[in-house]
Amino acid sequence: MSPEVFAEWLRRQGHHVIRTASSYWFNQGPRVYQAFPYHWIIQPTETELLQFLRQTAAMGLRYSTSLDFPTGHISYHAIYEGNSYGFDSLGKWARKNVRRGLKNCSVEPISLERLSEDGWLLQRDTLDRQGRRLNLTKDKWETICSSAKDLPGFEAWGALCDGRLAASVITFLMDDCIYMLYQQCYREYLTEHVNNALSFVVTQTVTGRPQVRSILYGLHSLDAPANVDEFKFRMGYTAKAVRQRVVFHPRLTPFFNNATYKFVRLLSRLRPGDPVLAKAEGMFRFYLEGQRPLNQQTWPEVLTQPNSEVESNA
Repeated sequence: MSPEVFAEWLRRQGHHVIRTASSYWFNQGPRVYQAFPYHWIIQPTETELLQFLRQTAAMGLRYSTSLDFPTGHISYHAIYEGNSYGFDSLGKWARKNVRRGLKNCSVEPISLERLSEDGWLLQRDTLDRQGRRLNLTKDKWETICSSAKDLPGFEAWGALCDGRLAASVITFLMDDCIYMLYQQCYREYLTEHVNNALSFVVTQTVTGRPQVRSILYGLHSLDAPANVDEFKFRMGYTAKAVRQRVVFHPRLTPFFNNATYKFVRLLSRLRPGDPVLAKAEGMFRFYLEGQRPLNQQTWPEVLTQPNSEVESNA
């Protein structure tokens, strides 16, 4: 599917979507824009970015660029590439848990209507378990699901335990890449390994489709706990190294420094789980770290391990 389909999904949710020469952008937060398609590695000109910031009165924006770009925080995309996926793609730990999960649940496509109705409590439980709040209400969740109705490329998947929706994920086909969106699981079913079963079956199913060349399981998050991504890599996904670049409006740049970052970080610690402060702390951190040479940055642990894709992107 084209990026315009994804853009329409975002517009239906009330997001402001803009097309520039290099990419699409949407307001992910108050006056903060995120580039998409997420798997695109772009290098917009400084003129393009400056015009964008001025025309939208945005405070900042965020996008993925290549390792050879001079600025940007060392980061990664969690991906799987190839047209075959099975138990041989997993380590011993993951194979064991997938088999357990498949004994405890069935994984199958579900309707977006069911996801809208049954998925809200599941989403709320997942965010609470991760210690995160995303300003997400029941009405917003229902809008996320209903906005995908009749748009090509969207699918909902569920792991069902005795008929109950125990875990779910939304997928979207962007070009030849599948996006995994909003995966969630009730905490009471974590020990049943339904998340492993869901991830395995969906990955195995979509990689068998001729139009699919890769799966994007997500970007390196500004604020999610590290164990969220650890699960993905245990399920056979790899870390593709990129630089995530945060750009602020030129008038605001002087205020983004180590002193103000320490203040924002303190506020974030005093109010754990506050979504605005958590994202602000992440934007600050990515921006400041991204000003340093790569060899002076703190690298995510996953990029120092053998399963990462660093050299091929350098």
